[in-house]
Amino acid sequence: MKFKELIFSGVQPTGNLHLGNYLGAIKRFVELQDRFDCIYCVVDLHAITVWQEPSELPHAIREVTAAFLACGIDPRKNTVFNQSQVAEHAELAWIFNCVARLGWLNRMTQFKEKAGKDRENASIGLYAYPTLMAADILVYRATHVPVGEDQKQHLELSRDIAQKFNNDFSQSIRDKGFGDAFFPLPEPLITGEATRVMSLRDGSKKMSKSDASDFSRINLTDDADAIAQKIRRAKTDPEPLPSDEKGLASRPEADNLVGIYAALADTDRAGVLKQFGNAQFSTFKAALTDLAVAKLGPIGAEMKRLLHDPAAIDAVLADGAERARKLAGQTMNAVKDVVGFVR
Repeated sequence: MKFKELIFSGVQPTGNLHLGNYLGAIKRFVELQDRFDCIYCVVDLHAITVWQEPSELPHAIREVTAAFLACGIDPRKNTVFNQSQVAEHAELAWIFNCVARLGWLNRMTQFKEKAGKDRENASIGLYAYPTLMAADILVYRATHVPVGEDQKQHLELSRDIAQKFNNDFSQSIRDKGFGDAFFPLPEPLITGEATRVMSLRDGSKKMSKSDASDFSRINLTDDADAIAQKIRRAKTDPEPLPSDEKGLASRPEADNLVGIYAALADTDRAGVLKQFGNAQFSTFKAALTDLAVAKLGPIGAEMKRLLHDPAAIDAVLADGAERARKLAGQTMNAVKDVVGFVR
């Protein structure tokens, strides 16, 4: 069965959106909307796998939505909504909990990293959220998912779940007239520079909103002075920039800054090193600061403007949720028929 090409992706509303969120996700969402039908979701059900302060969560949901809009995602061309408004995500996740195997989830490295040594006290949601991620994608029968390197394992699990559902219910799927497969096997979209942006203080660690140091990241709402200060204080090494990419192999901080420049400038690392190879970091950091301020300054200003009108943001989410429910409802009705539920 040939499936219509459709993009799905989501961003967690856990506060302090940063450069890594922009370069690794939202910037790509904007680029994809001209080539595909796209569904972009604020995944608030995923957010509560760890404790979220209820009084702060609404602002965080609106902040991600404001970032989508400020970066150029058009809610008239794309479906933009928050996950908890579409109950079919959780409903399909339960069915996938009954399809997925315990051994599959035990192999998920992100749970091990996030739960740490105190694994027994981690929530069941944190353990099982890869099945919810599969439901997020497959409730729309999406064919492509823009993901970072750290999410590839979860997308592979989504493919495994889709395949097993198709195999387990193959006879019913055919009997109900859905052909040889009900769910597509979604493909990853990993393109461009800086798909994984690292900390400005430690090039071996991913840039994270949970890092104790605000100087480890550039927040999307940082002003020009804050951006300049953070880039100026970003960790480097004493050598000038190399003249080719091989010279970045053992220099994680240099590689990270070059990758950030390349992504912001829509070029590649080779192009950056052609321009700045053998330059001192002071020269390169000044150029990176100018570029980052030019690219991120308007986004931060527009986010702040949008957040002053939360009712307008909520209207965008409500409209998107209504459209999403229509698509998700069609899928769930068909899934219930395939599984054998009475409805």
